[in-house]
Amino acid sequence: MKFYRENGPCIRYAAGCATLKQHARRERQCERASADCSVSLDSMPSEILLKIFSYLDAGTLLCTGCVNRRFYHLANDNFIWIRIYSTAFSPKRSNWKVNSVEKTAVTMNLLSVEDKEAGYWKKEYIAKQIASVKAALAQVLKPVNPYTGLPVKTKEALRKSGLGWVIILKEKSGKEYMMEHVDLSINDSSVTVVWYGKNWPLLATLSTLDLCGVTPVFMDRSKTPTKNGPRWHSLIAKYNLSNLTASTMFGCDRLIRIFCLNPGLLVGLWKREEELAFVMANLHFHHLVERSTLGSATIPYELPPHSPLLDDNPEYGLHGYQLHVDMHSGGIFYLCGTFRNLFTKKGYIENGYAKLIVISFKNNTEHLPLIGKVGLSWRTDIFDGCIKSCSIMDITLLDEYGKPFWCFSSPVCMRSSPRPSDGPNFLGQTYYVDYMDSEGKVHVQLVWIEETEEYFIVNLVLYLSIAKINHWFGTKY
Repeated sequence: MKFYRENGPCIRYAAGCATLKQHARRERQCERASADCSVSLDSMPSEILLKIFSYLDAGTLLCTGCVNRRFYHLANDNFIWIRIYSTAFSPKRSNWKVNSVEKTAVTMNLLSVEDKEAGYWKKEYIAKQIASVKAALAQVLKPVNPYTGLPVKTKEALRKSGLGWVIILKEKSGKEYMMEHVDLSINDSSVTVVWYGKNWPLLATLSTLDLCGVTPVFMDRSKTPTKNGPRWHSLIAKYNLSNLTASTMFGCDRLIRIFCLNPGLLVGLWKREEELAFVMANLHFHHLVERSTLGSATIPYELPPHSPLLDDNPEYGLHGYQLHVDMHSGGIFYLCGTFRNLFTKKGYIENGYAKLIVISFKNNTEHLPLIGKVGLSWRTDIFDGCIKSCSIMDITLLDEYGKPFWCFSSPVCMRSSPRPSDGPNFLGQTYYVDYMDSEGKVHVQLVWIEETEEYFIVNLVLYLSIAKINHWFGTKY
């Protein structure tokens, strides 16, 4: 191709510049036209919007209903939702037993759809979806490990359900902040969930903290659950942040102070600013999936009514018990112990508690060491650290039938004893760990062995609430 010059620049270059200018001129004209004649979805007739909504899937339709009041009412349309319901739960495509409701859904005529209040079939669809997820989880959690008394496939259930956890921080003014968990670690019998970040609300303005499990309302096993879709909230516990006082202070290092709020919540505050640094929740596997999925946003899951187990010999006391105890932090386990054939006699009842001796102070062969340097690891997006002598304790106590009798996961801290150990042949500082809730108490006594630089557990005793025992066995101790 040849280029000719006429008094200066190349003709092709000049033509190109002219084309670009013309294109730019047209774009500006289009922008002005679109600004003058903008058409929004909200200005469309309802008939057109309903036609558009009819092509959406259930999750997108629910999200669309959150845009404004008009979209909410349109997205409740029974004709749209009965099509979604019938497609998802028709007898040909599911293993559900065909009942009258489903037959009605499949053969529904125009008049009967109009007779239902707006949103009826949306509610029916959501209820059926949640029920199907619950049924699927119940099947996964059905097999129980005879060794631990806990479901064998808890980790699989967590993965299949898309389960996560959030905290909702509530200000005294009523304003709420919801935070997704940042870190999560699955232990042998518990889950540790952590929240941290740079955008915490001011501590002085906060009143309560709600811990909730969140699961997708609509489960698609072929896709990874997303955080943007509709989710179900299940309240696990509510905490009062005004309880961050000296009585609940748990430990500290050069950067933070930590506070323990029952059940199982750890709150870290920066020393200098007196503001939130992180929140850590410790959740035991026992009924974890149920508590995280089957409650509502305001009411925790209620355990099914307990039928008292027959105590074959109430005069003999408790016998055949089994204890699993773990002490850990940051994926490091300091103690993993299993103790079988534990028992207590009726004469061991004192001050409303039955005493269950796990490790006897007088029997040297039962004493156990803690492995490694005990400390509670913490981290944020800027700093991390370790608070000495603190850790997470998981307790799983099984009754004589192998059923979980008392389970918890909670931070604990070793405190130095004011008096030296009076045990045999021990030279070293004595420490103790204490835990208490409505169902019982745990008392651990340890001795620091200077020569080997390790802690030894020389005494471990459980105190079980008599009220709990009577409720469990139908007895009257």
